Amino acid sequence: MTNVMHIKERALLIAENKKQTRYILLGLMLAILMAAMDNTIVTTAMGTIVGDLGGMEQFVWVTSAYMVTVMAGTPIFGKLSDMYGRKRFFLFGIIMFLLGSVLCGFAGSMVELSLFRAIQGIGGGALMPIAFTIIYDIFPVEQRGKMTGLMGAVFGTSSIFGPLLGALITDALSWHFVFYINIPIGLVSLLLIITYYKESVTHERQRIDWGGAFTLVGAVVCLMFALELGGDKYAWNSAAILGLLGGFLVLFIIFLFVEARAGEPIISFAMFKNRLFATSCLLALLYGSVFIVATVYIPIFVQGVFGGSATNSGVVLMPMMIGSVASSMLGGLLASRMSYRAVMLLSAICFVSGIFALGTLSIDISRLMLTAYSILTGFGVGFSFSVLSMAAIHHFDMRHRGAATSTNSFLRSLGMTLGITIFGIAQRNLLSGRMAEAFVGSDLAGAAFGNAQEALSPERRAQIPPEVLKNITEALAASIAHTFMWALIPAACAVLVVFFMPKDRMLGKATDVIPSQD
Repeated sequence: MTNVMHIKERALLIAENKKQTRYILLGLMLAILMAAMDNTIVTTAMGTIVGDLGGMEQFVWVTSAYMVTVMAGTPIFGKLSDMYGRKRFFLFGIIMFLLGSVLCGFAGSMVELSLFRAIQGIGGGALMPIAFTIIYDIFPVEQRGKMTGLMGAVFGTSSIFGPLLGALITDALSWHFVFYINIPIGLVSLLLIITYYKESVTHERQRIDWGGAFTLVGAVVCLMFALELGGDKYAWNSAAILGLLGGFLVLFIIFLFVEARAGEPIISFAMFKNRLFATSCLLALLYGSVFIVATVYIPIFVQGVFGGSATNSGVVLMPMMIGSVASSMLGGLLASRMSYRAVMLLSAICFVSGIFALGTLSIDISRLMLTAYSILTGFGVGFSFSVLSMAAIHHFDMRHRGAATSTNSFLRSLGMTLGITIFGIAQRNLLSGRMAEAFVGSDLAGAAFGNAQEALSPERRAQIPPEVLKNITEALAASIAHTFMWALIPAACAVLVVFFMPKDRMLGKATDVIPSQD
């Protein structure tokens, strides 16, 4: 009788643990949904935001500001989660993201919006890496591919509905509400994690490498400002730009020195001795730098060249996200059946092909062809969402999982930050040159109709004379197409890096699962 009672009690305990795990997974998925959807909502609403707030030359900072703080917070929160536990910092990330969302909704200028996006980025720096680390803590090895693929699918699904939802909200209400949609999602996620996620693992106390964190972020910020302001507000040989470039060089050298001596470096050079980890991180950097260009400039192309509302740009961006969600799920499944290198080779070939196709954009392209190019690009990049995260963490135990995952996420964010800055500058300069050529000798050269920003607003677009509008759209289309051609350089480098990946594949033995419930 006693044995029967024990069996029943154990069965109830197992059922309760499975129930808790499901709720934890739901909470993580909602947080990923919120963070991923926010990015795509903003990109499709950007044309309307620029038309409302102005600042065509500043709009890239709305994305860059978010990426800088994500980049700054990711390695720090990853290390802190290894030291003090995942839960408290994941909750902190949700709260900061919600605070930033509310403030973004009240933004009255492009500068304010950029600052509030930076607050969102602090939260985003905790959400993404810690969510994937929790997955590795609570699920055994044989389930991680499936669960990571599921998380990647959530990321992709949110990216599918984000553009259309953001466009519909922008057209039906206003762009302010694309940020308010995060509030109910974030609150439910917060409640689920608080209620059901109970860590029972003892974490090892370590020193935080604040010196490494501050010098690296400072170096990247100096580089971004130098690239953004150089040749525009200041000459390249001016004291301001040379000072920024010098600051980048000095801080980066200090960073390397600090990391070599730190007991617990924010980015451990020792981890990069593992070839799978090193190549996975380099691929995350390269993929991030290119994919951000597609997510930002395809909506701008659609709204500025094809015309119409934000809904148009959201609908056209959806196919790319559909491709990414399909390959993200497929990548999680294939990683347990074939090597990471084989999966990423398929990914890289599709990705490069898609970016090359986008480099041929013109005002004469059909929506069908643009849709096909977008699907190919999305399918290529989607594998990286799930496969690179698994590959980066493959050889590390739970004491270093947070650092490994956050380093991979950090480098993806760094790539996105540098990508949107560098390629944003390239597109801006290309557009300026094309506009100057289009209106040379014309009395409209300095007028409002000679401003590409006018083409992004349906109301103002209708007031532009047809011959002038054609010049503007041709200049905008050519600048975006040439930007994609420049983006082929890091995309092609990614193909080469894939060949240096070892032939490791995910094993199917549950030997190191970490319990998450008491």
